[in-house]
Parts: sequence; C-alpha cells; structure tokens
Amino acid sequence: MSQAVPQDAAEEAGKKLKLLLITGLSGAGKSTALKALEDIGYEAIDNLPLSLLPNLIDLARGDDPDHANPAFAIGIDARTRNFNPQKITSQLRKLKARADVDIRVLFFDCNNNIIAKRFTETRRRHPLAIDRPMADGIVRERQMMEVLRAEADYVFDTTDLGVHELKRLLSQRFERSIGGDMTISICSFSYPKGLPRDADLVLDVRFLRNPHYVENLKPLSGLDPEVCAYVEGDPDYQTFWDRIASLILWLLPEYKKEGKAYLTIAFGCTGGRHRSVCVAEKMAGFLRQKGFLVTLHHRELPSAD
Repeated sequence: MSQAVPQDAAEEAGKKLKLLLITGLSGAGKSTALKALEDIGYEAIDNLPLSLLPNLIDLARGDDPDHANPAFAIGIDARTRNFNPQKITSQLRKLKARADVDIRVLFFDCNNNIIAKRFTETRRRHPLAIDRPMADGIVRERQMMEVLRAEADYVFDTTDLGVHELKRLLSQRFERSIGGDMTISICSFSYPKGLPRDADLVLDVRFLRNPHYVENLKPLSGLDPEVCAYVEGDPDYQTFWDRIASLILWLLPEYKKEGKAYLTIAFGCTGGRHRSVCVAEKMAGFLRQKGFLVTLHHRELPSAD
C-alpha cells in the first residue's frame, strides 16, 4: 500500500504556492509546455521578469490566502527583459528558500539541427539571431542558458518528442494531485525505437515467448486477452512477475521518502506491441489496486492524438 501522508504535512504542502519555472532553448518546446500545463490547471504566464516573482507570489497569497493549492507556470528565456542567467540563479535560490513556495525548474533542451529546422519551418527568427546566422544565435543561447540548465530540477530533451507526446509527458508528471501522493507513469515501448527519455526504471521483457511468431496472435496486441494468456503461459513468467512486483512495491515507499513525486516505469520488448503492453497493463492494474495513482501509455500503439 502507498504510505499515508500525515494530515498536517499534507495540509502544509497544500498551502504552498506551486511554481513551475519553464525555461530552456528557444524552439525546444517551452510554449507547448506552458499550454499543456495551463490545460491541467496551472496559471501560465510567459516572459515574466523573475524580479517580479516575489510580488506575484505575495499577490496570489493576498487574493486567495486560503486557496487549497495555487499553482503557476512561468516562462522565462533569453527574450525576457534584462535577462541575466547569473542574477536569475541567485533569485531562484532565494525563492527556493521560501517556506510558502514549492518551486521547480523545468529546462527544455533540443538538438541544434532540430531547433534550426523548427525555426525554418515556422519562418520565425531566432531571438538571438536577428543580425547573425541562425546557427550562431543557437550556440550563443546554449552558452547563456547553461547556468540555468545546471539549476534545473527536470531537463526535457524534445529532440525526438512530438507535440502530443510532450503534452502527455507533462500531464503525467505535473498533474496537480491532492495530499502529496506520488504519481506513477507506466509505459510500454519497442527497444529498436529507443528508450523512453523520461523513464526512471526500465524493464526488459524480451526473454518471454513472443506472440509475434504465432500466426493468429501477430495482428493483435497486448490489450487482447488471447495475447496476455500466451505471454503469461511462459514457464518463466510467474517467477518474473512475483519478483518484479515485490521489488516495485518495496521501491515505491523508498522513493516517496526521498521526496520523489513522479516515477516512470517502462517495459520494453522488440516490437512494443505484445509482451511489453501485456506486462505494463497488468502492472498498472496491480498498482492501482494497491492505492497508487497510475497513468498508462503504450508508445507504439495507435492513440487518439
């Protein structure tokens, strides 16, 4: 079972103003991140000078001092007036020392070539390349932002992330929960297509027998009971499941004690359609029955996005 949070601690956490500072390289997805966070209940403000943040916090408190869980997502980057990474770092440390604020820094990074491609496709000018080649502006900004990257609580590399995948990732990690419960994200994936970038625990289930080679199971997926019955019929399956379920149940309270609010567990197989999907589905159901908050995503299966 998930460990209960003492009532006074939960109430104290609920009274803190939750603040996500969105920063990083231009073209790396900050605008998409702000919109995604706004969609899940954060008040989003772009290009706010960090010197005004203490005033914003005080105003938010004054407007609604009894609000259960106020939350803001603030965008700040090289376009911000009087942008100075060193001063911003100093201000961040002062804000993090405040007892009434829970502040996390999210840094968005991306491959230089992909950034250039995105600016070209949108026909926008890079903010630091108004009077110089785009490549120079990207390099200059990367150098400027390195100080902030080192201060980040989360670094998101969006090189291989589509808009929908980035939104899903942010929704899973930063959904505003009540009572301080840890949110667990479970996903399935295909090894040949690469590891999920946000995975904390990666489990390889390719040792289980593969439904891909069974003619009537090949067109199905791990969402179909026939496939799961085949996978769970592997002689090694039950031993694997008992041990991994026991390990994860032991780990979760330990992560929680260390203050981890979000955990992503990824199950991988060859195609990402059969074995990993089956095991991910079973683990999600198992943890939900134990009282954990769980989201589930099958990367290689078609979605509604």
